[in-house]
Amino acid sequence: MASESHENVSGFIIQGFSDTPQLHISLFVLFLIIYLIILLGNLITFLVISWNPHLHTPMYIFLQNLSFIDISSTSNILPNLLHILLTQQNNISFLGCLTQMYIFVSLASSEYILLVAMSYDRYVAICDPLHYITRMSRKHCDWLITASYTVGFVDSVGHVVLISKLSYCASHLLNHFFCDVAPLLKLTCSSTFSVEILFYIVGIFLVFNSFLLTLISYIFIISAILKIQSSEGRQKVFSTCASHLTCVITLYVTVICLYMRPTKSYSLERDKYFSLLYIILGPVLNPFIYTMKNKEFQSSFIKMSRRILFNLVNHSR
Repeated sequence: MASESHENVSGFIIQGFSDTPQLHISLFVLFLIIYLIILLGNLITFLVISWNPHLHTPMYIFLQNLSFIDISSTSNILPNLLHILLTQQNNISFLGCLTQMYIFVSLASSEYILLVAMSYDRYVAICDPLHYITRMSRKHCDWLITASYTVGFVDSVGHVVLISKLSYCASHLLNHFFCDVAPLLKLTCSSTFSVEILFYIVGIFLVFNSFLLTLISYIFIISAILKIQSSEGRQKVFSTCASHLTCVITLYVTVICLYMRPTKSYSLERDKYFSLLYIILGPVLNPFIYTMKNKEFQSSFIKMSRRILFNLVNHSR
């Protein structure tokens, strides 16, 4: 991608949590359990929605794609972290580092847009229910999902191209547990002005606009809920969007604290743990938040489980 960079560096050493070697085994077990919980919870969500045609509605299709993003984003980072903790082999090639960063940024960008689509779905369902079928048809739903991934993966190309052209003549020790933008910029001896400008432009265009559109949707949603006379009715309607609102708040608070500030103010030691929280919190909580009180999903899950057990019993005979 950039010959200049390869003349300076062939790869990086991911520091990870090497400052606490006595905790490596404990951290390995902890992160392995977390990763398995993420895989199990999101895979169940994905498969149940795929299995039951009655769940092929916009809300569940969006949720299915959110589960796919959560599985993909954590699988991009946690297996390599587990490998480092277990084997102490913490080298990563220059191309491998850029690939990991590209996938991370692309999936994160796609998630912001997908959450906007989910808030729009709730807005139409609550504020304009008579036109819901028309405005949230399968065609429109597929278009929103395609737009989410397209914008996310195209948007991230600029970051990778600019970072690949930087010269890395300082230490090759990456003070993080994966290849993220900020720790990479700390290692370069080139000017990072163009990368930071692009970062803030994209941040304003993507993150801020996504947040703004989601906020506007919820202003209309809350306004419509307050017009409902019975408290039981208000509570019932609000429960349909409470889970999404919780996930949105969690995501935007962490991303603003992590990334929307000058690189000079970054503390890599502190932000390393905030990044870990950002990466695992949503994927761990989302399946539980969206499905724990969802009777329709739980019913489908029980039916699918019984079908699988029935088939296994018959097959064993």
